[in-house]
Amino acid sequence: MDISVVAASREDDRPPGEALRVGVVADRLGYGEVWVGEGPTWDSFVLATAIGMRTENVALTAGPLPVSVRDPATIARGIAGAAALVGRPVGVALGASSVRVVEGVHGRSRARVVSVLAESAARVRTLMGEGWEEWGEGFRRRLGPPGGPLTVAAFGDRAIGVAAEHADRMVLDMVSPEQVRALRAKLETAAKRAGRATPPRLAAWLPAAVDPVAESYTHILRGIAGYLTVGGYADVFEEAGFGRAVELAREGAPFEERLAALPREAAGMLGLVGDEGAVRERLEEYAAAGLDEMAVVPATMGDPDGERTLAALAA
Repeated sequence: MDISVVAASREDDRPPGEALRVGVVADRLGYGEVWVGEGPTWDSFVLATAIGMRTENVALTAGPLPVSVRDPATIARGIAGAAALVGRPVGVALGASSVRVVEGVHGRSRARVVSVLAESAARVRTLMGEGWEEWGEGFRRRLGPPGGPLTVAAFGDRAIGVAAEHADRMVLDMVSPEQVRALRAKLETAAKRAGRATPPRLAAWLPAAVDPVAESYTHILRGIAGYLTVGGYADVFEEAGFGRAVELAREGAPFEERLAALPREAAGMLGLVGDEGAVRERLEEYAAAGLDEMAVVPATMGDPDGERTLAALAA
């Protein structure tokens, strides 16, 4: 199983420049790919370009980008620009995001989101590949293809169908091995239905902390607590045994109260937490469940820039 690094993931209160440093550490340690997520602080293309210009070898993937906010031409232009400036392949990940982000932050409608995801994935696929010169309205493409993969973030059945039809890779977020096994089966079924002999590769973003300290658990649990109100994830957490925290979130309880309802064990159930041996056993569980790629989100509280965790996994 391949291991990549997520330099920027969920919006939190970590220093904004930390994501850049995590990307540099990942490149120095020999990782093959760095993911650059998008949130209210960073534009993915800007941060991916900055990381690329400070590193030597690592490939980059921007996103997942919310398709209700960015149109396909903007996405194609962004990855082409990043790849041209970095001089290495840049891929892109597309996703549905959440009402909280799309409507709350951007003020855009999230209506028909799965249909928009399918339309965007098909168009971006064309603009990244054989239809690269197809820009329209007499405009000429002046930058070359970005060269990276197209990834679709999916969890529900319809989104999995979009990934199966259009993507090189499907990515999950904060899932257990049992959920990976079930979602892998759905992806393979959807790929056969779409006429693909080989399904897209399956990756997952998972929080990680090797030899964690108290701050490591706090960092991971804060990320989990922030997703308790996001549609789709509540079911994941309830199935994992964190129903009380989900109930508090639904009732509108303050963030710190939700956080207090999550036991420390929650960090390890949806991530890679423990000493190096325990983490490697956990990696094997995910591989056996059908995961092709582990995209680790290093806990940086108590581990500056995630170096301890990333160094252990790189070994």
